[in-house]
Amino acid sequence: MTLVIGADEAGYGPNLGPLVVAATAWQVDAVPDDVEQRFAAVAAELAGLWGDSKQIYKGGAGLAALERGALAGVAVASGMVPTAWSELAPALGCAMDEETPERGSLCPLALPVAADLDAVPPVGLAATLAAHGVTLLAVRCTVVSPAAFNRLLDAGLNKSDVLSQVTLERAAGLVAGAGPTVVWCDRHGGRKRYAPLVARHFSAPLVQAREETAVRSSYVVPAEDLRIEFSVGGEARMPVALASMTAKYVRELAMRAFNDHWGRLAPGLEPTAGYPVDATRWRSEAAAAVEQAGIGWKAIWRRA
Repeated sequence: MTLVIGADEAGYGPNLGPLVVAATAWQVDAVPDDVEQRFAAVAAELAGLWGDSKQIYKGGAGLAALERGALAGVAVASGMVPTAWSELAPALGCAMDEETPERGSLCPLALPVAADLDAVPPVGLAATLAAHGVTLLAVRCTVVSPAAFNRLLDAGLNKSDVLSQVTLERAAGLVAGAGPTVVWCDRHGGRKRYAPLVARHFSAPLVQAREETAVRSSYVVPAEDLRIEFSVGGEARMPVALASMTAKYVRELAMRAFNDHWGRLAPGLEPTAGYPVDATRWRSEAAAAVEQAGIGWKAIWRRA
């Protein structure tokens, strides 16, 4: 048996809304060298249920497909289909920071918002995975609010450091510590060297670098029987793809709550996805409402 963990993020570039990091944990009845082939076979049978969130959700389209895949993963791992954020958050082990202004709009949000989940019964999906010797053990998520993100920057980290720290903390929390383990991550910005970070977050006295190139950085932790890889296009692997979809879905729910909250305080304010150019427009148009609410920009605006 091999434990496989896939991790990815959503919201690395925006100025508004949270950075969301998700990780999935799987048990595969195969040796580490064979797990990738197992996942490829499962992905082919599931016909695009889990894939790169950037391909599934383009330009605001595809929310139903994104939601269907993300909630199907949660349902298989937890045994229930969440019907509200108040059920989804505990299933993912995440919560919105209490200082986040839009938290009150997210907590009562009913789910699903766009998908028909009847097409993906959790029992049938779990059986498909089991037929390939694969079990989805957990789907977990970390939501980093703008205020928390800014505090990490104030502590001396840069954006890439924040992403790597949150990702490796989340992945390390899923490592069982017994038996061979493979961790797959999407690349963190332009970073090529991760050995010190792996050593710190996995408490590893020795980390061996196998490859550090423009497309892949891979390492071995002999004491833990662990392999970890950061690769460009990591979403091609199903465990990373489901993490990618989950992170994107949670961020979309957060931005829905964000726009609902500020739209009530500033009627006529155009919604935003939070990315730099439109975020600047939003900041200018929302300035009066933010000032009237008495909320500092550090709780809303993520610095670069």
